[in-house]
Amino acid sequence: MEIILRKYGNSTVLAFPPGVLRDLGLKAGQAMTMSAMPDGSITLVPKRKYSLDQLLAQCDSKAPPPRDMALWERSRPVGQEVW
Repeated sequence: MEIILRKYGNSTVLAFPPGVLRDLGLKAGQAMTMSAMPDGSITLVPKRKYSLDQLLAQCDSKAPPPRDMALWERSRPVGQEVW
């Protein structure tokens, strides 16, 4: 399938035919992440929204805190901070 890039203001856009959008489960206005590969191909991945529970599930609660956090924990207020 040949697709033509078009000028839209200062941008260049790519119009997907309705059948392609339907087959891929995509819709207008959907946020995507685009990556260009060394071979010239392009990868589009729908941007995902995570819940707090999903993000916390990826964390190791037994992992030690980063070393630079010790300095932060020992620091004193230097301005108008409320502790």
